[in-house]
Amino acid sequence: MRKDIEIPEVKDVYIAVVKELHEEFKTEDWNAYIINDGNEPLEIVLITVQGYNETQMTTHMRHKIAVLPAKGFAKIEFIEERVFKLDNFYTVTYFLNNKMYEKRWEFPANSIKDSNMTSVPVMSKKGVLAK
Repeated sequence: MRKDIEIPEVKDVYIAVVKELHEEFKTEDWNAYIINDGNEPLEIVLITVQGYNETQMTTHMRHKIAVLPAKGFAKIEFIEERVFKLDNFYTVTYFLNNKMYEKRWEFPANSIKDSNMTSVPVMSKKGVLAK
Protein backbone atom coordinates (compact mmCIF):
# COMPACT_ATOMS: atom_id res chain seq x y z
CA MET A 1 0.00 0.00 0.00
CA ARG A 2 1.04 3.54 -0.57
CA LYS A 3 0.93 4.33 3.15
CA ASP A 4 3.62 1.66 3.72
CA ILE A 5 6.21 3.36 1.48
CA GLU A 6 8.87 5.13 3.49
CA ILE A 7 10.02 8.41 1.96
CA PRO A 8 13.10 9.58 3.86
CA GLU A 9 13.46 13.29 4.60
CA VAL A 10 16.34 15.11 2.93
CA LYS A 11 18.60 16.78 5.52
CA ASP A 12 21.92 18.62 5.31
CA VAL A 13 21.79 18.97 1.51
CA TYR A 14 21.50 22.40 -0.10
CA ILE A 15 21.44 24.07 -3.48
CA ALA A 16 23.11 27.48 -3.60
CA VAL A 17 23.94 30.04 -6.25
CA VAL A 18 27.24 31.81 -5.59
CA LYS A 19 28.71 34.85 -7.34
CA GLU A 20 32.36 34.20 -8.15
CA LEU A 21 35.17 35.88 -10.05
CA HIS A 22 35.97 34.17 -13.33
CA GLU A 23 39.75 34.52 -13.48
CA GLU A 24 40.15 34.10 -17.23
CA PHE A 25 37.42 36.51 -18.33
CA LYS A 26 37.63 38.87 -15.32
CA THR A 27 33.85 38.74 -14.83
CA GLU A 28 31.65 37.97 -11.85
CA ASP A 29 29.61 34.89 -12.70
CA TRP A 30 26.79 33.13 -10.86
CA ASN A 31 27.34 29.39 -10.38
CA ALA A 32 25.00 26.79 -8.90
CA TYR A 33 26.38 24.31 -6.36
CA ILE A 34 25.10 21.28 -4.51
CA ILE A 35 26.29 21.10 -0.91
CA ASN A 36 26.48 18.07 1.38
CA ASP A 37 26.67 19.28 4.99
CA GLY A 38 26.13 15.74 6.28
CA ASN A 39 28.63 13.31 7.76
CA GLU A 40 28.24 10.65 5.03
CA PRO A 41 28.98 10.84 1.30
CA LEU A 42 26.09 10.99 -1.18
CA GLU A 43 26.24 8.47 -4.01
CA ILE A 44 24.93 8.59 -7.56
CA VAL A 45 23.68 12.18 -7.32
CA LEU A 46 21.33 12.99 -10.20
CA ILE A 47 20.31 16.60 -10.74
CA THR A 48 17.75 17.97 -13.18
CA VAL A 49 17.41 21.69 -13.74
CA GLN A 50 14.74 23.74 -15.48
CA GLY A 51 13.51 27.30 -15.41
CA TYR A 52 10.12 28.49 -16.57
CA ASN A 53 7.25 30.92 -16.24
CA GLU A 54 3.92 31.29 -18.06
CA THR A 55 5.53 32.16 -21.41
CA GLN A 56 9.14 30.95 -21.35
CA MET A 57 10.98 27.72 -20.58
CA THR A 58 14.65 26.72 -20.51
CA THR A 59 16.07 23.46 -21.74
CA HIS A 60 15.80 20.62 -19.24
CA MET A 61 19.40 20.04 -18.09
CA ARG A 62 20.69 16.88 -16.39
CA HIS A 63 23.84 16.43 -14.31
CA LYS A 64 25.43 13.48 -12.49
CA ILE A 65 27.93 13.36 -9.65
CA ALA A 66 29.21 9.87 -8.80
CA VAL A 67 30.08 10.70 -5.16
CA LEU A 68 29.63 13.94 -3.21
CA PRO A 69 31.87 13.70 -0.13
CA ALA A 70 30.69 14.46 3.40
CA LYS A 71 31.05 18.18 4.17
CA GLY A 72 31.71 18.71 0.46
CA PHE A 73 30.27 20.58 -2.48
CA ALA A 74 30.29 20.38 -6.27
CA LYS A 75 29.60 22.90 -9.00
CA ILE A 76 26.48 22.06 -10.96
CA GLU A 77 26.50 24.77 -13.62
CA PHE A 78 27.04 28.38 -14.61
CA ILE A 79 23.78 30.33 -14.59
CA GLU A 80 23.15 33.03 -17.15
CA GLU A 81 21.55 36.12 -15.60
CA ARG A 82 18.80 36.14 -18.26
CA VAL A 83 17.14 33.14 -16.55
CA PHE A 84 16.90 34.88 -13.16
CA LYS A 85 13.49 36.23 -14.20
CA LEU A 86 12.20 32.63 -14.35
CA ASP A 87 11.31 30.24 -11.54
CA ASN A 88 14.33 27.90 -11.51
CA PHE A 89 13.94 24.36 -10.16
CA TYR A 90 16.62 21.86 -9.11
CA THR A 91 15.46 18.30 -8.49
CA VAL A 92 18.06 16.14 -6.77
CA THR A 93 17.99 12.37 -6.33
CA TYR A 94 20.75 10.50 -4.51
CA PHE A 95 21.56 7.40 -2.47
CA LEU A 96 22.64 7.54 1.16
CA ASN A 97 23.10 4.34 3.20
CA ASN A 98 21.35 2.31 0.47
CA LYS A 99 18.24 4.50 0.56
CA MET A 100 17.08 6.76 -2.22
CA TYR A 101 16.34 10.40 -1.39
CA GLU A 102 14.75 13.08 -3.54
CA LYS A 103 13.95 16.74 -3.13
CA ARG A 104 13.05 19.68 -5.34
CA TRP A 105 14.49 23.12 -4.59
CA GLU A 106 13.31 26.40 -6.08
CA PHE A 107 14.79 29.80 -6.79
CA PRO A 108 11.66 31.91 -7.32
CA ALA A 109 11.77 34.46 -10.14
CA ASN A 110 14.09 37.41 -9.40
CA SER A 111 15.33 35.88 -6.12
CA ILE A 112 18.93 35.43 -7.27
CA LYS A 113 20.44 38.81 -6.43
CA ASP A 114 23.07 40.36 -4.17
CA SER A 115 20.53 41.51 -1.57
CA ASN A 116 19.43 37.88 -0.94
CA MET A 117 22.94 36.56 -0.33
CA THR A 118 23.63 34.77 2.95
CA SER A 119 26.31 32.46 4.36
CA VAL A 120 26.46 29.19 2.47
CA PRO A 121 27.13 26.03 4.54
CA VAL A 122 30.46 24.22 3.99
CA MET A 123 31.68 26.63 1.30
CA SER A 124 32.60 29.60 3.52
CA LYS A 125 31.14 31.90 0.89
CA LYS A 126 28.06 34.06 0.45
CA GLY A 127 25.31 33.05 -1.94
CA VAL A 128 21.59 32.59 -2.40
CA LEU A 129 20.13 29.37 -0.97
CA ALA A 130 17.24 27.67 -2.74
CA LYS A 131 14.00 27.04 -0.89
